[in-house]
Amino acid sequence: MSDTQAEISQARTLMVKALEHLETELAKIRAGRANPAMLDGIRVDYYGSEMPLSQVSNINTPDARTIMIQPWEKKMIDPIEKAIIAANLGFNPSNNGEHVMINVPMLTEERRKDLVKSAHREAENARVGLRQARHKALDGIKKLQKDGLAEDLAKDAEGEVEKLIKTYSQKVDALVAAKEADVMKV
Repeated sequence: MSDTQAEISQARTLMVKALEHLETELAKIRAGRANPAMLDGIRVDYYGSEMPLSQVSNINTPDARTIMIQPWEKKMIDPIEKAIIAANLGFNPSNNGEHVMINVPMLTEERRKDLVKSAHREAENARVGLRQARHKALDGIKKLQKDGLAEDLAKDAEGEVEKLIKTYSQKVDALVAAKEADVMKV
């Protein structure tokens, strides 16, 4: 693989990572329906160490408005409830002695708009990552050009990097548009 192809490949890898991060962050933004991904990032005190909620329980959505958490040990019910409340997600968990239940409330119009703004912020963070990947690749190509790379090869490589950023920018726009439509749907 040529040096220019290595730079382009590295840029593509960084852009894929930015897109994957955006997908992960958008999954955390709730759209009115119950989704186990809403609880990603919640950590529970498990015998003195902080563990992700998904590693101490099963998380299911029996219907569109309910998240059911079934701890593997019954004594974990209270720590799970406390962790959910401490995460400040706006949920009020309850338990029946075996499961922790979360009723996901309907979103107000104002809350939907806030969530859309949050999605757009995450998209801008992804675009910053894309631009950084492009900048790094173009710097690498310029360095190769100083080291003797032909100008026409450098221009071709720069063109490929620009095509990459255009493609990934369109993917970011599509993801955010889909999330916005999902959040605004009543």
